[in-house]
Amino acid sequence: MSSAAPSLTGSFTAEAFAAHLAELSSAPAWWLDRKRTAYAAFASLPFPKRTDESWRFSSIGSLTLDGFEVGHVIPNAPASPAASPFGPAHLTFTNNLLSAPPTLPAALAAQGVIVTTLAEAAAKHASLLQAHFMAQPQKLGSDKFASLHTAFVRDGAFIYIPRGVVVTDPIVVTHTVSGAGSAVFPHTLVIAEENAKVTVVDYFVSADRPSALDPHPSPSGERQLAVGANDLYAAHGAQLTYIAAQNWSRDTLSFQFNSTVVRRDARVQSLNLHLGARQARHESLSQLQAPGAFSEMLALTAAEGAQEFDQRTLQIHQAPNTKSDLLYKNALRDQARTIFSGLIVVDPDAQKTDAYQSNRNLMLSDDAEANSLPGLEIQANDVRCTHGATSSRIDPEQEFYLLSRGIAKAEADELLTFGFFEEVIIRLENPALHDALAGLIRGKFKK
Repeated sequence: MSSAAPSLTGSFTAEAFAAHLAELSSAPAWWLDRKRTAYAAFASLPFPKRTDESWRFSSIGSLTLDGFEVGHVIPNAPASPAASPFGPAHLTFTNNLLSAPPTLPAALAAQGVIVTTLAEAAAKHASLLQAHFMAQPQKLGSDKFASLHTAFVRDGAFIYIPRGVVVTDPIVVTHTVSGAGSAVFPHTLVIAEENAKVTVVDYFVSADRPSALDPHPSPSGERQLAVGANDLYAAHGAQLTYIAAQNWSRDTLSFQFNSTVVRRDARVQSLNLHLGARQARHESLSQLQAPGAFSEMLALTAAEGAQEFDQRTLQIHQAPNTKSDLLYKNALRDQARTIFSGLIVVDPDAQKTDAYQSNRNLMLSDDAEANSLPGLEIQANDVRCTHGATSSRIDPEQEFYLLSRGIAKAEADELLTFGFFEEVIIRLENPALHDALAGLIRGKFKK
């Protein structure tokens, strides 16, 4: 195998970008200009190096953008996307394109709720899209890949909740990739205006899986690339719950960027479930910009085989009397690897900050590896900030208790693993979402 440095652009050459722009010739000028700027940044930025602190412990050598094509219509693709365990989708994308008409109850539409595509939003809601789409600069090391996303994203979800509107049922978005070598760029933008309340679910899945609900998904899968992002904005007093369940094929290279802005007395709860991909990097930035803002950042990872999950987080407290609570839990089997690197930053004016950060790892194999790098950067003197990380094995006494009651070891370990995850899942208000997440985890861990 050649040891030469990877091409800066891989398959995403200037010619490929020109062809992409040609397909979007009717898009607004500002959208195309933003894409051109992003592509120039992508083409000039270097690949990560082992000496980069923001890529510490990551498997740099396996990163390549060669051999992928922007996924569109694939011959012999499934007639309909995989079913979502979260219920019927309001928006469904397959290989970067809307594959079914958006659905929205008439009562919500009458209240001004918008559930549509980025493409339509660019034409009809340009000011909102310009203000919030990828508006926060990348701070966690993946500027090159975030620029690739901005350059090649073709469509995605645009969700707008007007002031004071409460949406009781979750808004579900499904992103499917189909075909070997396909590259997809899923995006979801959620804007919750003052005192609005909404729950949004993103489900990411590869079509080569027999079924999204299959309790015995195949560990094999087609080689694919997913470079996704989401922007979450919670205005004063808004309550926004966001769930992302990643279930790509086992040979996918995945990048996902989350940017959250929380305003005065607003609350954002985000939960990311990581199941699929060969190598997945997830970066989550949460900015608390006004007093009373609260951000709850949750994640669950079920890692097995030779999977690698790389998680980088940043909690920035920019105003006084703000609170953030991060809890990331990983369960590792076989030779799986996880990396968690988190930082809490408290600005000088952010007095009375209350911030918590915890990464906990359950080691189910002697060969698994968990790396944890929690950190604090405090510039105020009246704060309460704590952070920590633990790695442990299943409690032998708890396991013995179950074995002594006739439960097989595999089932006993599964029960204890679910107990380990339950602390996170139970924080969701909606019991149906709780059950859907549990079902996906159960499917991953059953042989």
